[in-house]
Amino acid sequence: MNNKILTPVIIIFWAIVILDITGIAAEITVLHYIAKPLLMPALIFIAAGSTDNVSGKKIIVAALFFSWLGDIFLLLENRNALFFIFGLICFLTAHIFYILYFLHIRSSNISLLKKQPLLIAAVICYGITLVWFLFPHLGDLKIPVFVYAIIICSMLLCSLHVYSKANKQANIFFVSGALFFVLSDSLLALNKFYQPFTFAGVCIMLTYCAAQYLIVNGFIKQQLHD
Repeated sequence: MNNKILTPVIIIFWAIVILDITGIAAEITVLHYIAKPLLMPALIFIAAGSTDNVSGKKIIVAALFFSWLGDIFLLLENRNALFFIFGLICFLTAHIFYILYFLHIRSSNISLLKKQPLLIAAVICYGITLVWFLFPHLGDLKIPVFVYAIIICSMLLCSLHVYSKANKQANIFFVSGALFFVLSDSLLALNKFYQPFTFAGVCIMLTYCAAQYLIVNGFIKQQLHD
């Protein structure tokens, strides 16, 4: 995509993020309901906007599409508890697509996880600790949350796996995005299942938007490398 087109869309995306966060912080529900569904379409436009048939583009777009569905369902969760489950399934699917994208990046370089196997233990320990901490509060969602934790930790591990396989800029964006995703989902889980905290919505959305943007930006940088 031409930078003259890409830059304004990026600005529009962050303008939507600001509007959404403003709606959450100021409790302007209408603003939040208008802004949130526009976030992922903006990123889809950025990711899909390349005129070249770039490897992995469809996978990234699929991840963003399921993230968009997840956003919609979570907006409606107050109307029916099932919408939270649907949202969870959509985001789980999105993370699977991100895993597929990371794994499709091939290189003869040695995986960072082989160089630093303690990273595997650290991620697994974090996932187990979070689920163990939340377990008494999960009710009927124990199994879905456990499965979700496995998938998102796997996504983080896959981003670390390709750290030395993608180009330098993409590496940083991929791992940063995955870390922000884990942070965002952890904050959401703590707020929903353990104890609501001040500015939870703002923190969750800001880290979520940063996560998605960073991964898409990593895709663009990797695209330029390819």
